[in-house]
Amino acid sequence: MKNNRGFTLVELAVVIVIIGVLAAFGVPRFRQAVERSKASEAYNYLSAVRSAQERYASRSGAYSNDPALLDISFPPPKYFSIGPVTPGEANWSLSLFRTGSSAGYGKYVVRFTETGYMTDSNIPVDINPMAN
Repeated sequence: MKNNRGFTLVELAVVIVIIGVLAAFGVPRFRQAVERSKASEAYNYLSAVRSAQERYASRSGAYSNDPALLDISFPPPKYFSIGPVTPGEANWSLSLFRTGSSAGYGKYVVRFTETGYMTDSNIPVDINPMAN
């Protein structure tokens, strides 16, 4: 009696196909989750700037045009470049621009004003933390 142990080539091929199918569904979702977490960094930073702007405006009567003047203790975003603050006496806006590769989503901008998140930001909906 012959005792054959191991896998046949067909069994190995089936396993490889199953792993390929699972990877085809899992990798895009993983990349989306990673990019969504990077996008949330922008929202956290801009939310901290918004709070600091309100504190600055309550002390000085106008919004700051220099983020260095704000009492913000939040590190600058790692995956975004900070645009200039567009100040006004009764309003302000700040845009963050996505730098580096963005998992196929391209360059996008997240914009905040004194009222919060601006819908004219061009962040893709499926990675926008404010969309869900």
